[in-house]
Amino acid sequence: MHTINWSHKNSMRLSRVMVILFAVALVALDIFAQDVTVYLSGRLLGQYGIGLGEGLVFMGTLYICSLPGYVLLYSLYRLLGNLEGGQVFIPQNIAYLRRSSWCCVMVAVVCMVGIPTYPSFAIVTVAAGFMALIIRIIKNVFEQAILMKDELDFTV
Repeated sequence: MHTINWSHKNSMRLSRVMVILFAVALVALDIFAQDVTVYLSGRLLGQYGIGLGEGLVFMGTLYICSLPGYVLLYSLYRLLGNLEGGQVFIPQNIAYLRRSSWCCVMVAVVCMVGIPTYPSFAIVTVAAGFMALIIRIIKNVFEQAILMKDELDFTV
């Protein structure tokens, strides 16, 4: 049986490709947000009584969440670039992680506001909030590592 040689370089490359694919998907969602909203409003109108007003809330939420989405994807792409270049414990990576965490918080807050109109936004709210927590913890680990690295550099 042949095993795949999965290297660190391949993993980084895959991560960067995935970030690009998510960015393309986000652009497509922005371009077709109105069509998606009309489709969902039409499909859900008879079933759940969702109409134009609720559709506008849905579309507005998509557009508002796009901005932190783009910032998040840019930050992750730059972070991966630094990691790929061997720059791991640097202050810029802390900034990218902090920014990414706040982007997740913004999406969670925006979706939380939309929950009364679309209860399914609760799932996005919880997921984005949980991602913010995970990214914030990783940021704290990086920050602590930088402090330890600096302390070791001064002892040599």
